[in-house]
Order: sequence, then structure tokens, then C-alpha cells
Amino acid sequence: MNRSTLVLAIAAVQLSPAAYAEVTSTDLPSMIVSADFRPNDAHDTPVSLTTIDKETIESRGAQHIEDVLNLAPNVNVSSGASRGQFYQIRGIGERSQFSAPLNPSVGLLIDGIDFSRSGGAATMFDIQSVEILRGPQGTKFGTNALAGVINMQSTEPTDEFDLHFETGIAEYNTRNVGIALGGPLIDNTLLGRFSVYSHQSDGYMENDFLGKDDTQNQDEVTARGHLKLLATDHLTVDLNFLHLSIDNGYDGFTLDNSRHSISDNPGKDTQNTNAFSLKSDYRANSKIQLQSNVTYLKSDMTYSYDGDWANPSYDPGVFSATEDFDRKRENYSVELKALSNEDGRIFNNSTDWAVGVYFLSQDEDLDLVSDYVTDLKNEYETNNTALFGQLDTHLTDKLTLISGLRVEHFEADYKDTNDIDLHTSDNLFGGKLGLNYEINSDQMVYTSLSRGYKSGGVNNNDSLPTNKLKFDTEYMWSLETGLKSYWFDGDLITNVSAFYSLRRDAQVKSSVFVGGGKFEDSIANAARGTNMGIEADADWLINERVSLFASLGLLRAVFDEYENPDLGSYNPEDRQMAHAPKYQFSLGTKVKLATNWTLRTNMEGKDEFYFSNSHDSKSGSYVIYNASLDYQLKNWKVTLWGRNLFDKDYYTRGFYFNNDPKVNSDKTYTQYGDPRVVGLTLSYDY
Repeated sequence: MNRSTLVLAIAAVQLSPAAYAEVTSTDLPSMIVSADFRPNDAHDTPVSLTTIDKETIESRGAQHIEDVLNLAPNVNVSSGASRGQFYQIRGIGERSQFSAPLNPSVGLLIDGIDFSRSGGAATMFDIQSVEILRGPQGTKFGTNALAGVINMQSTEPTDEFDLHFETGIAEYNTRNVGIALGGPLIDNTLLGRFSVYSHQSDGYMENDFLGKDDTQNQDEVTARGHLKLLATDHLTVDLNFLHLSIDNGYDGFTLDNSRHSISDNPGKDTQNTNAFSLKSDYRANSKIQLQSNVTYLKSDMTYSYDGDWANPSYDPGVFSATEDFDRKRENYSVELKALSNEDGRIFNNSTDWAVGVYFLSQDEDLDLVSDYVTDLKNEYETNNTALFGQLDTHLTDKLTLISGLRVEHFEADYKDTNDIDLHTSDNLFGGKLGLNYEINSDQMVYTSLSRGYKSGGVNNNDSLPTNKLKFDTEYMWSLETGLKSYWFDGDLITNVSAFYSLRRDAQVKSSVFVGGGKFEDSIANAARGTNMGIEADADWLINERVSLFASLGLLRAVFDEYENPDLGSYNPEDRQMAHAPKYQFSLGTKVKLATNWTLRTNMEGKDEFYFSNSHDSKSGSYVIYNASLDYQLKNWKVTLWGRNLFDKDYYTRGFYFNNDPKVNSDKTYTQYGDPRVVGLTLSYDY
């Protein structure tokens, strides 16, 4: 039976009348989005977004956000590490970090804490929802949100005792165990929730030289805490704490593009992080609400690899070389906001308003030990200070004008042991003008013009001329229109949006192989680009037993002009940008087979895409299939799940150069995505 026939057979079973006996009604969930100035229903939020709920996360056996991102149209992920840690939205985003500082294009927030430079932190246990906002989010998030924002929210404590226990096993010696406890600590005053989770796996590579199958292992511990103080009827204080202990291996690339490594010094991808956020929400009166958020993050991270991917026995002339990047990051931020309440509208009671101030300080120290280049130590310190505001003006009962503005001052200081000492600063501004029209209670159409920005930065390549050591701010204008609809009394929810974006002074990384395992990297404002496309999704409750879910992203992301940096001659002008597949889709079903049985199936795919803007090597297009089967008896649930059921080979990172002493030509080297993995999860909820 071929794949298409099997998919049709599964669908036939799901839609057959025999599958509908003795089941209970299920409603489509209403997702509340928190990544706006006020919590709002996803249907009423005028932006292209994807929300992923806890049920979806658990049904896929998802351990990290990379396991669910394929559900979001026009969102891609780049690996080159033990996890996919770099994200691209609508073809824009970073793909790696080595010795140079990084200013991200896609923001990553976990409980209000900025993890935009540390994507490995996005573990999934006790995460209530993931919100993926596409397009510039300049008014609220500023410089880290040129392309969009990924916002993760952990499970909130409630006023009733709640316990969730989970354990599981899967192929590749994978095992998990975790517990979450929540409820009132002081009745009507203090609520709490605490969780701890351990995920361990040998990973999906075998090292034939060392005789090991765990050199790409995963060993991750996540602990979360949340205290909610109901101080008065008008004041709430939230304290979130996150501890991460990640000790993963990194042995992902091979000379023959297989899952069998011959490296003698496999690398590491580790992270030890402690972070917290302290939030307050004070309803001063019926006119004004005051909110604050103070965050702190401290991380120690190691990223290392065997640069030749081989060993001396492979070829006597092989030079066994490694690189080790040890980073220490320390961030803190303060945000203060004032928002109007029901009696606080201005302009003849027509306009809701929000104003605020924000400060973010980030310090990053790198210690690089390398067999390819001179050892390097550098320090990178940035400060962002911003004022922002937004007006939601109700022109009529159905028509609302949104006007937002953010003004931000950015400063950065960089110095290293190569005697590079740089200071850069800039005044940045972005914002949004939008119109929302409520056609009726079930349909809203919106359109917006947004300006996003990404602060400039520094290159630490001492072979560059002085005038190339800095690069300037990138700006993007984006026009978007969309329609959000309920159909059939809410049983069908559809969202469709179209966008057209113009990138100016686009920051483009050039990476040129100069021999001996050494690359010359630099970033320059080398391009003007156009990113346009369509994003659509649908959730359809066909009847009380069967639901369908689908999404589609179409993308044209092209450099219209490209001025080559001095280091290389390759020109990607008039071609698709890196990690920007022209299409992505997902299609899934959820079927209540019986009172206790639930079956989910899903297929997701994407077009081929270029690995880099420095060469024309590509990944291949692919489709993978996933499924899960739940059996629930009272408080217990057993889930049999499988990802990539047909064991499709696909790739998450690629390079093009010559790293093989036995071959005298360049070739494409790739890192595989996850193979077929089947697992069993047992959970208990009280």
C-alpha cells in the first residue's frame, strides 16, 4: 500500500459511521491571545497568527518547540545544533551563531522573559499555549520582532488543586518523567504552580568510530514555578521562575551525509539558565490600569563541535580540530504600562489607549577556543530604551482605527582580544496603522500598515576593513489584510491573510570558506527585498466526533537588489531567500472513535529551500506523517504517538564547502531532521 492510499484509508475509517458510536460532544476551543496589550480572543486579534494549545503539544509527544512549528504557515526552523534554535518567519530570521554577536529578527518570549537569543530554552512541558505572530510587531516588541514573535505561556495556577503526572518511553532509549502541582497556597490570596520534568534520549546518530549511539543525546531538565498573589480585589502580582539544565550532545554532520558519524571529538550543546519575571496588574479605578513586568535571566551555555567530522584513522593527514564556544548571558528588563479601562476612553469616549516605557540590558561574554583560528574572548553589551503607545479608536460600532508608535534608542558596545573596540547607537522607530471592520458578529476584516525594525550591530572579523565592522539598522514596511470568520454557528473557524513587505537595508550574512576549516563571516546591509504571500488556516468541527485542521502558507521572498560584501562573489539576487520555502502546509484530523478513544492524524510538508544566501545549495521538499491514539479512563490517559511515520529523510541545516580530505571538490553537507519516532505516554490528571 503506497502512502497516498494509506492516507485515504485512514480518512475513510475516520469518516465512517461506525466510528461515531457512543461518543460525547466536543466544542472547538476559544484561544485567548496574550501577546497583545490586552488579552483577546484569537478571532478578534487583527494579525496573522497561529495558536497551538496544550492538547496538541501533548498529542505529538512534543519536547521542544521545534516539534510543533510545522503547524504554523510560513514559519521555518534552522538547526546546526542539538535542537532547532533559530527561527524564520516569512523568510526572515537568523540561521546560526558562532563568534559574532547576534541581534535576532524573531522574538522568543517565555512567560514574558526575552529568550530571543537562546532558542534551546523552548522546552514544552507544562506549556499551556504557543502563539506565533507573523509580521512586524514593532509597537509592542520593538527591535526583536522585525519578522514576528513566538510567545510561550506556561500553565496558570488556579484556585483548585491540580496535579498532572506524566511519564513516557520512545525509541532511541527515550524516556521522560514529570509532575506539575498547582492550587491555592493561601485561600483566596496566594495561588501556586510548580513543575519539574526530565527528558532523556540517546538521539538519532550513531558514532561508528567511538562505538556509541548517544553522541547526539538529549538530556534536559526543566523546572517552572508560578506564584500568583491576589493582594486585593484590584491588585494581582505574578512571579514566574524558570530553571533549565540542558546537557545535550552535538554530533550532527557527517562526511557522507548519513546518520553514522566518524568524529573522534563529538561536541556539546549545553545550557544552564535561571530566569524570573515579576508582573503586577493594578486596576487603579474604572479609568486606568497600571501594569509592570521586571525580568532577569542568567545563562551559561556551551556550543562545541568536531570541525573535521572525522578522525586520524580516516586519513593520516586529517587534522583533528574542534571549536568550543562558551557563552555567558545576563539580561534584565523593566516595562511599565498604563492602559485605559471602561471609563478611561478619550476623544469623546471613543478611544482606548495604552502607553508605556521599556528598558532592556543584555550582556554577553564569549570565550572561544579553536583549532582553526586564534582563541578569542569578546564582550557584547546592549541597552534598549523605548517609549510606546497605541490608540484603538472606535470610529463606528463596527469600524476601529488602530494607531501605534514605538520610539527606541539602541546602544551597543563590543570589544575583544583582537583589539576590536566598537560603539554603535541609533534611534529607531516603528509602529502600525490599521483598520478593523466587523462585518457581523462572526466575521472581521482587517488591514494594517506596519513598520518594523532591527537594530544594527558589529562584525568581529578583524580581516575586514574598518568601515565594514559596523552595519546599520534594517527597516521593513509591511502591508497586511485578512479575514477572520466563524461559519456554521461556530463549527468552522477560518483565517486568511495576505501580506506584502519591503525590506530596506536588509542585514545579510556572508559566509565564505577560505580553506583549512576556516570561514570568513560578515554581516552587511547588502540587500533590498520583497516578501509577499498568503497564510490561511481552518478548524472545522464536522460533527460531534470528527474535526479537521488545515493550514497553508505561500511565500515569495526575493532579494530585488543585492550588493555583495567584499568577502564573496556569490549573488542571490532575484532568487528566494534562505530558509524560505515557497509553500508549507499541514492537514490533520481528530476523531472520537468511542467514549474513551481518540485518534489524531496529521500530514505536514514544505517546499525545497536554500540553506544559505552565500550559495545555492538546497534542501528537498518533503511531507511527513504523524499520528496519535489516546485511551482515557477517568483520570488516566495513555497516548501512543508517532512522528514521521514513514521515516522520511529531511534536513534542518546545510553547508556547502569541502570538508573531506579525500575529495577535491565542494559539496553539500546536511543535518537531518528527526527520523521516525514512536512512543508511549502515560499521564494522570487530578
